[in-house]
Amino acid sequence: MQKRTDVYKFKGNPLTLLGPALKAGDKAPDFKIRKGLLPESTFGLDSFAGKHLVISFAPSLDTAVCATQTRKFNEKAASLPDATVLTVTVDLPPAQSRFCTTEGIQNLTVGSDYAEKSFGLAYGILVEEMQTLARGVVVVDKTGVIRHFEITSDIIVEPDYDAALAVLSGLK
Repeated sequence: MQKRTDVYKFKGNPLTLLGPALKAGDKAPDFKIRKGLLPESTFGLDSFAGKHLVISFAPSLDTAVCATQTRKFNEKAASLPDATVLTVTVDLPPAQSRFCTTEGIQNLTVGSDYAEKSFGLAYGILVEEMQTLARGVVVVDKTGVIRHFEITSDIIVEPDYDAALAVLSGLK
């Protein structure tokens, strides 16, 4: 398993990311995340086949920056007719559902990587010390190729929403 310690920080202190260092142009890896607690609620990249996909990933919806990130992508998703927005955290699915209901999140899909950490490991964003995901955004085109990949420099920094959406708007 690849480990990277020069990429990501928590308030300036280095953290270890597990998995490959993906970049634009790479084939998007498959993953298995859940909508519910039971294994039959598992879904993956193939659920979005033929669609442009924005994947917003964050540690936990119970933190201010993660909540802001999810709200902003929910707001932007309403104006993206040719794309789907997916938010992935390691929160348990009932906590994600409660957050979405309370915050009025209706324009995006939420999935949990709590069970297998499949998404975090496949995308190289699992934080070893915390067993959460790093923060950032990936844009995958409808052919399954990564067109934008951002991991923020520090866990407390929001992703560059405009950069991700600019890449998305250039896709056909």
